[in-house]
Amino acid sequence: MEIASGPSTDSSAARTIPIDSSSILYEFKQQNLPACKPVLKPSYVITTFLLLGFIFLPIGLTTLCASRTVVEIVDRYDSECVPGAFRGNKVSFIKDSSLPKNCSRILKVRKHMKAPIYIYYQLDNYYQNHRRYVKSKSDQQLLHGLNSSNTGSCEPEESNNGLPVVPCGLIAWSLFNDTYTLIRGTKKLSINRKNIAWKSDRDSKFGKQVYPHNFQNGTLIGGGKLDPNIPLSDQEDLIVWMRTAAFPSFRKLYGRIEEDLKADDVIVVHLMNNYNTYSFGGKKKLVLSTSSWLGGRNDFLGVAYISVGGSSIILSIVFLLFHIKIPR
Repeated sequence: MEIASGPSTDSSAARTIPIDSSSILYEFKQQNLPACKPVLKPSYVITTFLLLGFIFLPIGLTTLCASRTVVEIVDRYDSECVPGAFRGNKVSFIKDSSLPKNCSRILKVRKHMKAPIYIYYQLDNYYQNHRRYVKSKSDQQLLHGLNSSNTGSCEPEESNNGLPVVPCGLIAWSLFNDTYTLIRGTKKLSINRKNIAWKSDRDSKFGKQVYPHNFQNGTLIGGGKLDPNIPLSDQEDLIVWMRTAAFPSFRKLYGRIEEDLKADDVIVVHLMNNYNTYSFGGKKKLVLSTSSWLGGRNDFLGVAYISVGGSSIILSIVFLLFHIKIPR
């Protein structure tokens, strides 16, 4: 006796039904897939903005107060340190090596400055972020010296008179070379010029057995010279200068004064105005500054937090008034 076969009840048959991948792709492209779409109630929005305001405002006030505790003395000297006879042609003055470049400036301490006091030189309208300038160095040469032949990026300061230059490139060639001596009363202030560069740069990027070679020996002198008897890892002026700045106005650390300066102290600065910023309309400034737990003086972070926090509170009040007047 034959039994007619009916539809199969095997569950495996249901699992073998092919899935149309094109329909799933279509659903994905049209964003018709199941998703969580929370509806923000007015109370949630108002509470969120209030919380943001109450969090950001104290942070902003704290950072702004910390920034304002920093005491700074800023003195621009590039124009004042040019003799009156050369005020109309400053470039010829700075390029004439026979003319004395010494200059004296007087700084008055307005508020007590607690040690350590950092000495910076500030340059304005100086584009260290220029693409050709930034690339004009050889990291391998800085680390390995004459053993490295990968110096093609250093042109046009790759060699002088057929001999390789160490360190090569435009960045090292344009090394800042103004010097400062500070005197309080009859006593010369000691300036500590050690550990002014990043430790990682001293230990990992500049060779301990790499010495300057044939540097600034060409016909065109760019900036400062280097002691050929001191390895690059110990020439911290160069290390600080080689870390190029991102903006056309920047400060670089020159040294530290490790004693307090009292209010109303008068500081006499004897400086050598050697560096040529006159050819491109640059400015030079000497900066004495203390520091806080946030670092140097910079009001931007505090102002930004206060602006966001204040805006959030104002928006929450506006939304609250709208919600009261026109409820959802």
